[in-house]
Formats: sequence, structure tokens, C-alpha cells
Amino acid sequence: MGSIKESKSRQPSWASSPATRRSMQANRSRDTKPEVALRQLLHARGLRYRVCARPIPGMRRTADIVFRPARVAVEVYGCFWHGCPEHYRAPATNSQYWAGKVERNMRRDADTANTLNDAGWALVVVWEHENLTEAAERVTELVMLRRAALTQSRTAGRRV
Repeated sequence: MGSIKESKSRQPSWASSPATRRSMQANRSRDTKPEVALRQLLHARGLRYRVCARPIPGMRRTADIVFRPARVAVEVYGCFWHGCPEHYRAPATNSQYWAGKVERNMRRDADTANTLNDAGWALVVVWEHENLTEAAERVTELVMLRRAALTQSRTAGRRV
């Protein structure tokens, strides 16, 4: 009778080759180079945030960068994994698997955006190919705007 290890190794892989499998497994789900660079720019602007956090309690998904009081979530999307309209190119090998995978990712992204929007959150999507300084400026402006609105609504409530 075979061990569990043996039975797992007999299952067909989604990867077209062992090298492809190793390469894809090495891809990070967090702390990617563009994500870390964006966080450094935001931190240098004086912004503080949560990393890889659930914006809404009970939500089974995380956002890359979360500003809870301002209700701003930031997602840094990779062009391949999220189907960038400018740069996504379907792989030649195992294309049916990858097309389905990217399509599921895009549906999940849309569902996450709708869930956040319905809960009063703003979602900023930053593509990996974007100028990160401009993206940091966009995020900073939105966070500051929402913080000011929050402060204004709190002080208006005290006057009544």
C-alpha cells in the first residue's frame, strides 16, 4: 500500500513542466516588488496603514494595503495574474488552464470591488506597470480627502 506522499506525487500537475511549476510556486502572494515600493512611498509621505489585512471584519479576502479609518483599500495587481488589458498575454502552454485561472481572478477582483463599494470603502487598483510615484500620489490624495471628510462629519456631529 502506497504512502500519502506517493499518492500525491501521482496526481497530475497544472504545470506543463517541473521548471514551470517551480517558477510559478516561487511567485509571491504578498510583498511583491511593486507592492513594497508603493508602501515605501506611502510611508515616506507620512501615511500609516495595515498590510495584507481584511478591510471588512468577516470578509474572507485581504487587501494589499488598508487604511481602516479612511476606508481606503489598495490592491497592487500583477499584469499576468489579473488580466491586464494592456499587457496580459496568454501562455502558449496549458492555455486553457491559465485562461480559466485568470478569468476566476478577474471575477474575484470584481466581486471584491463591489463588496468594498457596498460597504462604503474606496478601492484603488494599482497595476504593476504603473508609475508608482503617481500611484502613491493618487492614494495619498484619496486617503487625505476621506480623512478630512471623516473629521468634518465628526466635528459637525459635536456641534448639534
